Order: sequence, then C-alpha cells, then structure tokens
Amino acid sequence: MPLQGPASLPATELSDPAGFHRRLAHWNHRRLAPATPDAGWRDHLRHDAEMMQVEGGFIERARAEAAPWLADLPADADAFVAWFEGLKGQGPGEADPLFPWLAETASMEEMRWFLLQEVAGEAGFEDLVAMAQVKMPPRPKLELARNYWDEMGRGSAAGMHGPMLDRLASALDLHPRIDDTVWPSLALGNTLVAFSTQRRYAYHALGALGAVELTAPWRAAHVAQGLKRLGVGTERKYFALHATLDIAHSEAWNEEVLRPLAQDRPECIRALAEGAVMRLMAGARCFDAYRTQLWGATPERRSA
Repeated sequence: MPLQGPASLPATELSDPAGFHRRLAHWNHRRLAPATPDAGWRDHLRHDAEMMQVEGGFIERARAEAAPWLADLPADADAFVAWFEGLKGQGPGEADPLFPWLAETASMEEMRWFLLQEVAGEAGFEDLVAMAQVKMPPRPKLELARNYWDEMGRGSAAGMHGPMLDRLASALDLHPRIDDTVWPSLALGNTLVAFSTQRRYAYHALGALGAVELTAPWRAAHVAQGLKRLGVGTERKYFALHATLDIAHSEAWNEEVLRPLAQDRPECIRALAEGAVMRLMAGARCFDAYRTQLWGATPERRSA
C-alpha cells in the first residue's frame, strides 16, 4: 500500500470509522510484516510517527469510553482478581444472542460470513503474547511463555493454533481482505496490536489478552457446535480446542499474571482493568455489527 501523507488522510474515527480503521489496519499489516532494508525507510519512519499519534488518539478515546465500567475497581489484588473474573458473563458483549444463533440456526453462508470477519480481524494471539511479555517480571513472563508454547502446539506444527484457523479458512474458501471487513472487526484487531506494540499500554495488553482467555470458551463452544451442525469436519478443531483449553489458560493467567502484578505493582491495576474492558467493548461492537448484517437493521434474535 502506498504511503499516505497528512493531506491525503481525511478519514477520522468519528466521521469515517470504516476508513479510519482500514487505514490503521493497513499500517499495522505493513509495519508488522518481516521486511528487508529499502531506500524508503525514512519515509516509513515519518509515516510511522504520524500513525502512532493517530493510534494513540484512538486508544485514549477508548480509555475514556471504558471509564464507567471501572467505577468500582478495587485496589486490593485479591479483590481485583475477583472483579476481573466477574467480567465473565457480565462484561460488555457477554452472553450475546448471536452465538446461540450461530450454534443452532445460521446457514453455511451466514457462518462463512461471520468467520470471514473473524479471520480478517484476527491479530494473532501468539504474536501478541510474545510482544506483551517483553521485560515483564519472571512469574508473569513464565506463564506467558507457557501460554505461548500452547499456542505454538508445544512444538508441533500440526498443533499450532494460528495455522488451525488458516486451515478452517481454507476449507470454507474464505479470503479475508481488510477493505471487505466490517470496521468494528478491524478496530478490535487495531486495539490489540496497539496494546502489544506500544509499551505504555503493556499492562493493557495483559488485561486484554486475559479477557480473551476468560470469555472466549463460551463463544468458541457455540461456533464449534454450529460448524459441527453444518457438517464441517476436523477443521473446526480451532474453535473446539479454544472452548476447552482456554478455561485452564484463564485460570493460570489470573493466578500467575494478574495476581502477582496487582500485588507487586498495584499502580498497574487500572491499566490491566482498562485493557480487559476495552477488549470486551471492542468485541461487543463486533457482535452488534455482525447481528446487523446477518439479521437486519433492527437486530433481534432470529430463528430459522
């Protein structure tokens, strides 16, 4: 994608959220891709500096939106972990009716559309964990390493989670493109990438990734059920695995990442909480957009 200067970037988050998040997503795709040195590196650095300010403004606005959810945030480590665990089933986007519908009712084409959005917005959990662990204390770092090793199939290419999702996308003939993806899905990915690449949001990243582990199993189980109903075979393993494995991951994350950080660095509690709520709020916006697309302009639970 050609570099764009300030004069050619009229899209703003408020006036054109789709254009705004496509712009961020294209930038993230370019800056995270392995590359070799080229003569335009100074232009890339200037563009990166501009985009980091754009990204920072977006994240700061999202922090302000999350504030009401943190009104009763405790300062004690034990109480904080209990508060965090309470997000399961009660946080933004939890128990969304979209997922029972996917399990019980959605057609193959509707399921394919949903998965296309999910694949396009996927930021790569294992890479986010790897970036987030940099310079963290030993106990959280060890748990992040264990989590990463599970995501990497414990050294087996066949068990790597990312390629599992790729195999499902291939089996269903999904071809994700940034410009064909609903903007809330891009915004979710952009949020997680910002957390894991900008060190001022390092604790936000750990809260957000912990929220994924905490809340994903319920949704993954429904998607796996829907794929089985529609006749999808072993390729549905990605969702079936996350419906079970993430329960143990969440318990370990809360005890080995969140609790020791809250005990030893209480100043990071709010950042951990903000990251979790911001991730769930971004997910909730995705589910709203998906229901609007799949069910119509007034999304209500729809039966077959």
